Amino acid sequence: MNWLADRMRLFDASGIRRVFELGAKLAHPINLSIGQPDFDVPEPVRQAALQAIQSRKNTYALSQGLPELREKLQAQIQSEYGHPDRDVFITCGTSGGLVLAMMAVVNPGDEVIVFDPYFVMYEVLPKLMGGQVVYVDTYPDFRVDVDRLRRAITPRTKAIIWNSPTNPTGVMATEEEVRDVAELASKHNILLISDEIYRAFCYDRPFVSPARFNPDTLVLDAFSKSHGMPGWRVGFAHGPRPLIQEMIKLQQYTFVCAPHPFQWAALTALDIAPSEQIAHYRRKRDRIVEGLKDFYEMVPPTGAFYAFPKVPWGTDREFVEEAIREYQLLIIPGRVFSRRATHFRLSFAASDEILERGIEALQRLARRR
Repeated sequence: MNWLADRMRLFDASGIRRVFELGAKLAHPINLSIGQPDFDVPEPVRQAALQAIQSRKNTYALSQGLPELREKLQAQIQSEYGHPDRDVFITCGTSGGLVLAMMAVVNPGDEVIVFDPYFVMYEVLPKLMGGQVVYVDTYPDFRVDVDRLRRAITPRTKAIIWNSPTNPTGVMATEEEVRDVAELASKHNILLISDEIYRAFCYDRPFVSPARFNPDTLVLDAFSKSHGMPGWRVGFAHGPRPLIQEMIKLQQYTFVCAPHPFQWAALTALDIAPSEQIAHYRRKRDRIVEGLKDFYEMVPPTGAFYAFPKVPWGTDREFVEEAIREYQLLIIPGRVFSRRATHFRLSFAASDEILERGIEALQRLARRR
């Protein structure tokens, strides 16, 4: 296939997707691989989507998004940050926002810093733009060492991708870490891109955005996790007005717009706080920590809905293959998210019954060798 672009050799299909596909073939899987909430979209939000469809709001939306939704988001963002030139627009999820950010910012040869472990897109997208990924290791406790970050910065550093609470570790940065990273990026005139898709899922202390300390931070967020609507592809980005305007320009030639009827639903979602769901997920987190603490080395997650235990024997791939083969337990090898092959990711966004089966299977796996 000599018609394929050279960039297609830079990455492989997502290891997460491969596990999803395998899970679809199992009769009774214990699925702790899926990074999406197991609760449904709130009823008022579903009704708003249906009403939008029935009232024929099925045309293209403006590329920058539904005016009513943008205005409501802008008011909330202005209230939180008070930055005079911070604008917002509607994206096709946080993924769409990240794609547009990379397209708008990264030139061939530019360096983008990511923290290892990382969400899979953080490693791939800079490379697709011709950039270079610079990894800052956070093992073993998944805390950010600002001195290590400082040493990674070069004259070619264009952006830092930040995520807290994190996928895959579930670790939430402290306010001091957030401030240090934000101020360092500002000092060196480096764009800080903050993926805040899990900001609602904070279990032990309040969420802190680096935009609080660095007004030039680009924030990516969405309704996918907080309101159980990942398939609706409605996100938003906010940041310095000149950058946002360029990202909107790119959206016109790529995604065009986020799904119009679901933007109307998101307008309703803004009035619904997922506090009950977060309380359930805090309880699920506690159950995972309690169930695995005597069997695995694991940094207890403080946010999101993931844990990242260390494999007790073998490589991550060997351990995951045995989990699937012997117990139909679907988890993700840590190498999907890291340059190390020492851990695995599990999602506790699952029913209590599935979670209990998963804990039992993981306890048995730990005892096997």
